[in-house]
Amino acid sequence: MKEMSDQVRGILFVVVSLLILFAWGHFYKPPVPPPQTNPPQTSASFNQQGSPPGTAQPGGTGNASSSGAGAKSGATGTAAAANSSVVEASEEKTIVVQSALYRVELSNRGGVVKTWQLNQYMDDQKPPHPLDLVNDSVAQELGWPFSLVLTDPQQQASANAGLYQIETHVVPSAVAYKSELKPGKTPFVPPASAGGLWAPMEVDMHWSDGHLDVQKKLKFDSNYETTVEVVVTLDGKPQPVAVAWRGGFGDKAVYNAAQLVTVYYKAGGKLNLLQYKKLGVSGNQSQPAVQYGPLEFAGVEDQFFTAAFLPDGTDISLWHWMQNHSVTADGKQTSEPEAEMAAGTTTGAPLRVRVFVGPKDLALLEKIEPPLPELVNFGWTGVIAKPLLWILQTLHTKVTNWGWCIVVMTLVINLAMFPLKMKSWRSMQKMQKVGPEIRQIQDRYKKYSMSDPRKKKMNEEVMAVYSREGINPMGSCLPMLFQMPIWWALWRVLNGAIELRHAPWMGWIHDLSAMDPYYILPIGMTIMMYLMTKMTPQTSTDPAQQKMLALMPLMMGFIFFRLSSGLNLYMFTSNLVGIAQQYYLNKSEPMPARGKFKKKIIDA
Repeated sequence: MKEMSDQVRGILFVVVSLLILFAWGHFYKPPVPPPQTNPPQTSASFNQQGSPPGTAQPGGTGNASSSGAGAKSGATGTAAAANSSVVEASEEKTIVVQSALYRVELSNRGGVVKTWQLNQYMDDQKPPHPLDLVNDSVAQELGWPFSLVLTDPQQQASANAGLYQIETHVVPSAVAYKSELKPGKTPFVPPASAGGLWAPMEVDMHWSDGHLDVQKKLKFDSNYETTVEVVVTLDGKPQPVAVAWRGGFGDKAVYNAAQLVTVYYKAGGKLNLLQYKKLGVSGNQSQPAVQYGPLEFAGVEDQFFTAAFLPDGTDISLWHWMQNHSVTADGKQTSEPEAEMAAGTTTGAPLRVRVFVGPKDLALLEKIEPPLPELVNFGWTGVIAKPLLWILQTLHTKVTNWGWCIVVMTLVINLAMFPLKMKSWRSMQKMQKVGPEIRQIQDRYKKYSMSDPRKKKMNEEVMAVYSREGINPMGSCLPMLFQMPIWWALWRVLNGAIELRHAPWMGWIHDLSAMDPYYILPIGMTIMMYLMTKMTPQTSTDPAQQKMLALMPLMMGFIFFRLSSGLNLYMFTSNLVGIAQQYYLNKSEPMPARGKFKKKIIDA
């Protein structure tokens, strides 16, 4: 068996590494850390339906008398005393709070969110509308964002179905938001006839059945953050409470959107990602699992957007589970999984959290306290990916089209690496020069198996030839190996940077973050790679290895077929530049014909 050339080894290494990378990202899911060994005494648990069991709490039961429970004169808006009065609105209504960045519709039925639109980001409808992060059809079946999680299922159902009295107050804003308006984007501004309250705005909601008393306070600022305060008492006794994001999240148009939604939390300085298969209790995912706090933050995300719950004076824990909702596909009724989560307290302390609902924009996430840049998942390539993203963003200040920014960045990277390619070219010339001599050595030992000790002698003779000629056996592979981390980093950037979402290039490419709808770029990339392979002189004369090299472009094209148009544009441009560089090398420093090398070896 003839040994593979270094070029074949290098290309095989690239292909196998890419396959491992994609398989790892698809199948590997981070393990869920076990709960703390000493959880709070009154920790909330759940039953199989995703509601807490009806366990009695210290100092309060479900049939406690309401007599003699008057409101205490010292009670404030964040600490309600026991009372026997019913607080309920006379009819169901909705209110709208909006800013240049968002439009939120609230219902007093349960005090929940019905719509959370981001004005700078459009959906895929025709004509496009502001993207709504709330999936209406799912929420009607499974529940709405900002519904509550309580320790008693009946009390929870009552709190999430009651008609809350609502008061609104204009509050001064101390947070500037102009820097959060993305350059080149024109936010959707609803007409004056649409009505609605303009942030900064505070919405106070109150409901009571005479025993269970719920007060919610939502403070909307002009940026993407909303402060949520919740106090729940049962006959005057504080109750544990959590605020949930139910009913799906994010961009519904994304391929396999439900499975791309991830619940996350950060504890002990480590970000933990829980994809849908890891949600809930093992064996019964509709049974919520608890990750006890204190947590640095927790939330839910999809590819480009997130709802992050940030503690604001209150330690928070996380509940996560998965529920199925009904869908109709091809005339058949089926179900799809949806990630559900809630953040709250396991004690009766009032809950106060800040909720960031918005884009996973790296510059924006870095300004939040605590910072959330880890939600833009660059993995171990972050040290390379962040500079690449910065280069793209800098180019975009001069070149308004993100596709042409990718093309320009590709040119810069390839020109910067051309000296390495020159070095690789010279190494290949030396390898081809000694190729006949190396093959003669290999032919003398080909009758021995790879495990035969005499094979070691062959390797020693080969290395002696390399040493005599000053050849680094891996020299021809260095540029390709050097590009591997760049490829991985670009894969992360071009698939995860929100700047490329719905960013057009030209013609048929309307979204650089999505795959090419007609596969023109991956096919073109494959053709360019094949041409470059044919233009590059091979150091191996083995027909089997040459056939393998010819098939490598097809293997790479297969890998890239379902990847983003932005990444395919980079690869297509890179191969096109590579062809031009190889043409220059072939003309300026051509390799001598193989016959001359063979004659020299025979004469020697």
